Amino acid sequence: MKIVPASDSSLLVVFGDTISAALHRQVMALFHALQAKRDPSIRNLHPGYASLLIDFDPLRVTHDELTALVQRLESAGTASTGDSVVVIPVCYHSEFGSDLADVAAHAGLSVEEVIRLHTSPTYLVYFLGFTPGFAYLGGLPEPLHTARLATPRISVAAGSVGIAGSQTRIYPVDSPGGWRLIGRTPLRMFDSEASTPARLQPGDRMSFVPIERETFETLQRCGGIPSARLDS
Repeated sequence: MKIVPASDSSLLVVFGDTISAALHRQVMALFHALQAKRDPSIRNLHPGYASLLIDFDPLRVTHDELTALVQRLESAGTASTGDSVVVIPVCYHSEFGSDLADVAAHAGLSVEEVIRLHTSPTYLVYFLGFTPGFAYLGGLPEPLHTARLATPRISVAAGSVGIAGSQTRIYPVDSPGGWRLIGRTPLRMFDSEASTPARLQPGDRMSFVPIERETFETLQRCGGIPSARLDS
């Protein structure tokens, strides 16, 4: 573990330089330990793939004092991923997956095989960023790794599921984007008026399940449904 000042009011705790579930469990253990303290001198916590950025009030605590606290809490152990899985339904219809055929061609697979591979893993939510509720997931099967678009789209609809490089994501709100779109979920991934605005949280495990166009329309008319958590 490496602890370095990131600014006059922030501290960066680095556990490694690779993307791995093991390192992320250490990140989340420290994240939850700091959250549990409810220390008013800590303003915000930002987990990453293998690091945690701590924003603090420099009038209440110093870098050295916070470093000492982190070192004491680091012995708290790793966080459990739990047994629940957030299930996200996705319609892979060509209307929503405008780049699905290109991803299949790049991988040398059929569209049906791309969908099977995309829905086969249990993904890990590493952190949120880019736009509110935008979850960074780990676990995309290697055959589906595909370069992002050379020219980003001006607008991508909320709920769109895309692939870029070794990652897959869900756009939580309408925004520009350069990911290759392969489907869309009818669920609302971010709701600013909800008690927990983002449907996915760092440390969550989640999976995609394919649905037909008719099911998508039904769920969309209902305003989406709460994401399910199933025993794995």
